[in-house]
Amino acid sequence: MTDQVAVLGAGLIGTSVALSLSEVGWETVGWDPDPGVMASLRDLGSFDALADTPAEAVAGADLVVLAGPPSSVPLLLGKLQTTALVTDLAGVKAGIAEAGQRLDHFVSSHPMAGREVSGPAAASPSLFRGAVWIVISDGAVAEDLDRMETIVTSVGSNPVRMTAAEHDDAVAVISHLPQVLAAALVGEAAEHPAGIGLASGSFRDLTRVAASNPDLWTELLVGNGGPLSAVLEAYADRLHRWAAAVREGNADDVAQNLHRAGEIRRAMAPPAVAVAVALADQPGELAKVGRALESSKVDVRDLQLRHATYGGGGILTLSVRPGEAETLKSALEAEGLLLA
Repeated sequence: MTDQVAVLGAGLIGTSVALSLSEVGWETVGWDPDPGVMASLRDLGSFDALADTPAEAVAGADLVVLAGPPSSVPLLLGKLQTTALVTDLAGVKAGIAEAGQRLDHFVSSHPMAGREVSGPAAASPSLFRGAVWIVISDGAVAEDLDRMETIVTSVGSNPVRMTAAEHDDAVAVISHLPQVLAAALVGEAAEHPAGIGLASGSFRDLTRVAASNPDLWTELLVGNGGPLSAVLEAYADRLHRWAAAVREGNADDVAQNLHRAGEIRRAMAPPAVAVAVALADQPGELAKVGRALESSKVDVRDLQLRHATYGGGGILTLSVRPGEAETLKSALEAEGLLLA
């Protein structure tokens, strides 16, 4: 008998969950409170079925995924009537594990994956491949934790167990702080219009997430205000030390900080994987690449075109999220393009 998942909240993340589980054999049912999103889902065909209400969606489900904003999760948890395994995907966990204790089977979780664009049209079945998927241990029984980790693994993610407090402290540093820094950097750059016109690679990479959904991020940042404010204050102190070092001409401190940061960054997993494709000197080559990107829905982090020395064609290098390279390669090959 085929497993069925009900996704309540069918934006980028919820729809990506449905697509990824569909690829491994699950039937998918979707619901969203926004009529515009529901209309979009009907056009996209992202789910096997759509429900008119949450109760209709969860009827017969083996897994229920709450993929709405964090503020919606406790309310849904208070109303759900199901014996299925339930998980939420909220980016802030304070209070959620407690709200889920009324259910027979509840494991809070959070896939560490996303994009700077939103909505179901941007969803991808490969979004979670190679990503860490945090599984919250608070209040969950061992059998449910094991089952949730099996599901996470089946879509290509790497499950990591944490408490809710550990999660909120961690995301304050590696997710919420970068969002604030990107917004602050764009704001500071706007005060220097001459510099904006010169911005290129490093500025673009550092500020990419500044284009993310402001409503969602307002809720996440304020909802994690305690841990995030502590991290921001510590980071401000670090910036003050940097300011003192460059103001006083302390080259040793600057070099030491840069050297240590470089070592730490190189020890981390690469943020992107490069896929190189050979382009022939003929019309339609870039159109083929565009179709491959559209069909694969991978998250392109960067692209570079190196023209061939003979003047025509060249090598296009596309950098994508770890775990998405094989999806992109298959799409490119399906378009008749040659991988370099």
